[in-house]
Amino acid sequence: MGYVEDLRTLVGNRTLIMPGVRAVIRDETGAVLLQLRGDFRIWGFPAGGVELGESALDALRREVHEETGLIVLRARPFAIYTNPKYGTTYPNGDQIQPYSIAFLVDAWSGRVTPDGDESLDLQFFPLDHFPPSAQIVSAHRMMVEHLRQFLETGEVIVD
Repeated sequence: MGYVEDLRTLVGNRTLIMPGVRAVIRDETGAVLLQLRGDFRIWGFPAGGVELGESALDALRREVHEETGLIVLRARPFAIYTNPKYGTTYPNGDQIQPYSIAFLVDAWSGRVTPDGDESLDLQFFPLDHFPPSAQIVSAHRMMVEHLRQFLETGEVIVD
């Protein structure tokens, strides 16, 4: 991420507000795709930062393809996360406060393929058989409940 790398040379590890995207990708059974992340070595949803000059939807398509090998054909936002409680410190010490849009990917193509760097493994999990919460990125834990709320009400969650 060139833009963020440039900022980091100026501010070091200090907290940045980071625009980002997260993807919930379901298979034909409704199970959702999680990635074993290379940075934290725990499960999370495919996600990443929005680059300078890129829209959120473009970032979603790029990040999903980079991390999973899949092509996003259609997606819609279901949650927006800006609460400082979702702040994250990465293993290298970089700190962020997210400004993330979570998308439900309604249509996709391709074959699930981990990139071996950001995604060490990719697996579909039924909503009621997730890895223990300690094994899921903390900022992603609530997304399943928010997804359920969105699917019931159609209202975008803002947290």
